[in-house]
Amino acid sequence: MKNDVLLDKVKQGLIGAGLSIGDKPRLLVAVSGGADSVCLLRALLMMECDCIVAHCNFHLRGEESNRDEQFVRNLCQQLGVELHVKDFDIDGYRRQHKNTSVEMACRDLRYEWFYALRIKLGCKLVIAHHADDNVETFFLNLMRGTGSRGLTGMQTIGAYSRVLRPMLNVTRDEIVQWLAQIGQDYVIDSTNLANDYRRNSIRNVVLPVLNEQFPGATDRVRDTMQHLADERQLLDYLLRQYKDEVWEFDEGRNESRIWKDKLLKAPQPGMLLYAMIGSLGFNRVQCEQAVKAAVGAKFYAWSNTLTIEREFIVICIVEDESKQEYLVCWDELEDLPVALEMSTENMPFKPAMVDGKHVVAFSNDMMKCSQFVLRHWRQGDRFRPFGMRGSKLVSDLFVDLKLTQAEKSAAWLLEADGKILWVLGYRAAHEFVVTPGTTDYVIFRYNSFS
Repeated sequence: MKNDVLLDKVKQGLIGAGLSIGDKPRLLVAVSGGADSVCLLRALLMMECDCIVAHCNFHLRGEESNRDEQFVRNLCQQLGVELHVKDFDIDGYRRQHKNTSVEMACRDLRYEWFYALRIKLGCKLVIAHHADDNVETFFLNLMRGTGSRGLTGMQTIGAYSRVLRPMLNVTRDEIVQWLAQIGQDYVIDSTNLANDYRRNSIRNVVLPVLNEQFPGATDRVRDTMQHLADERQLLDYLLRQYKDEVWEFDEGRNESRIWKDKLLKAPQPGMLLYAMIGSLGFNRVQCEQAVKAAVGAKFYAWSNTLTIEREFIVICIVEDESKQEYLVCWDELEDLPVALEMSTENMPFKPAMVDGKHVVAFSNDMMKCSQFVLRHWRQGDRFRPFGMRGSKLVSDLFVDLKLTQAEKSAAWLLEADGKILWVLGYRAAHEFVVTPGTTDYVIFRYNSFS
């Protein structure tokens, strides 16, 4: 392909991320030495961006790891680019963080360093994820049972704008062809050829067979992802339009009201209500219950109150910035306001691996849930603690634990599709139980002191 075609695609990716090329943005580029990151660096330099390179050496592949570092050092010297290199002790990290997989340990350490370096240098962090990576993400999320939003894959701008991915519209073949045309070499990570990880299995096994049986299959998947992203935009737009029809604000009473008759005539009224007020802290279960509730029923979320009246669903909103909720993306846990780690395990589970408070385990069926939320607790929250037959109010759990008001206010909950899975640092729920000997589960770790 012609040089200017790939450069134009990367340029459009940067513009889509809100950057102005003419301003010569200062960018921290993560470079492993592989084709993808080398391509991104060369393309950004050709567009006269102010680039600084970050390279991680995990020392997991012996001499090959040192070879990669030396390649990046030589490349940056040839291109006149500032370079930062970080050595990591993965074995030491895993000794401190029991049962963390090598893959997860590498990811946690590199992004922690990237984010710290980004702030120190005053840069935007740029990662070389490309179109084929996004297809792999599509299948990973599909197997987890995600909703339509998850099937749109990675976005050009990551959560909270901490990561930019300007190459999501560039394929791996385009990258390799472009590097050959400009005479740029790169290194190959031998572990990418193994199928030890699920992403590698999709890349090396599933996609080749799929393309063999259905030529152009990955192109069609990319088309589908774009269609889904477009449909999400349309749904969000239509939701705003619909909200204007059923939602009104009563200045005299300082409250919002939703017309019940209009809402109930819509398909899936509970889901529609959740789409409109989920950002206020009300969960999906509450919304499903609200559309069926009798006059006088009340629901609580943070400091907000939802009351069922004869003609209206009335919402009293009290602004409280400390009661925000966060949609959880498993690939970007570092963007959350708490120190939360997740690792997928395949060794036989032993109860001694968790404490039920700061370290908990759930079966992989949990990943079939469509939405995960991290939020503060609210009055009326109820869950079934692990080991109990019945449910319990979270507030009663706090009373049993003799927590102070400050500790209660600071408590976080992990929620999946409206069900509380875990009161972080205090108690796991009896959802998605892992039995001894199970080999398909996930482990979460919460550090409340970081």
